[in-house]
Amino acid sequence: MNMIDTKPEISLSHYAGEIRQGNVVAFPTETVYGLGADAWNADAVAHIFELKGRPPDNPLIVHVNSVEMAATLVSEISEDARRLMERFWPGPLALILPKRPEVLDIVTAGLPTVAIRVPNHPIPLRLIEEAGPIAAPSANTSGRPSPTRAEHVRQDFGAEVPVIEGGSCQYGLESTVLDLSIRPYTILRPGHITQSSLEQVLRQPVRMVPSFEGETTGAPRSPGMKYTHYAPDARVRWMRPDELPRPDFPAAGTLYLLHRIRPGDVPIRGDRNLIHYGEDYTEMGRDLYDRFRMADLKGYSEIAIEPFGDSGEDVEALLNRIRKAIGG
Repeated sequence: MNMIDTKPEISLSHYAGEIRQGNVVAFPTETVYGLGADAWNADAVAHIFELKGRPPDNPLIVHVNSVEMAATLVSEISEDARRLMERFWPGPLALILPKRPEVLDIVTAGLPTVAIRVPNHPIPLRLIEEAGPIAAPSANTSGRPSPTRAEHVRQDFGAEVPVIEGGSCQYGLESTVLDLSIRPYTILRPGHITQSSLEQVLRQPVRMVPSFEGETTGAPRSPGMKYTHYAPDARVRWMRPDELPRPDFPAAGTLYLLHRIRPGDVPIRGDRNLIHYGEDYTEMGRDLYDRFRMADLKGYSEIAIEPFGDSGEDVEALLNRIRKAIGG
């Protein structure tokens, strides 16, 4: 792979040229940073799997910039799919549809479907405009927390992968993945676009796949289903009910992520390892992967998260990522 500089003065056209030449480039989106390659270049896509250490049966999402470009990848765009595209694109919604025969099997893990989305970020949209469809999983080594800042990509890949700097990601959690290839339509990975929002547009029920259904044999239908994901080196766990009253709370080697417990509810001693979100789940979702990575950099042995209880579908994506990091 030809190395390229990552200085901000290098134009996006330069990076788009690298993608056209078969190289891999990391770039920001509104969800997380992606590791992108030409979706029509099998060798380039294979390099994504090699860099990440990603299992070959884990399909990729192809990023496009329009419904018209999406039509070059899928065999048919149904009326339901078109309504969702009109309402949520560009945005954090990937749709699984039957693929055209020419779509590479390495992109889809041999499945007869392909996941596509239009990112709501000017940098990937410009790259796609000049380089065509881009296959792009998150720009991290497989299983690690997804990157929400350019420095996270560098933590995993060093100088091996060029990164386009784009600041912190807007949402910090990956896109919703909705399977439209079979009925009932099913959310395979929750994200910012919620179940009720989809049902409102479709005017029909949408199923949410239980997390345990991803732990099956065979190729998963979506990224994030089959394997433990998003996990730091530190052990992630839920806080125990008896933990707060203990005299040794907070434990020195534990980073605590709290959302209902208030700063005045806990001892001042050791409060540097207490992160309070005040039930702002949007901020907690945007911050989660950065805190996971920070815990490793600062040498915490574990991350304890205050249980959510019944908090509604607005936290479904956040809960999904935490459960995956815990390992189930």
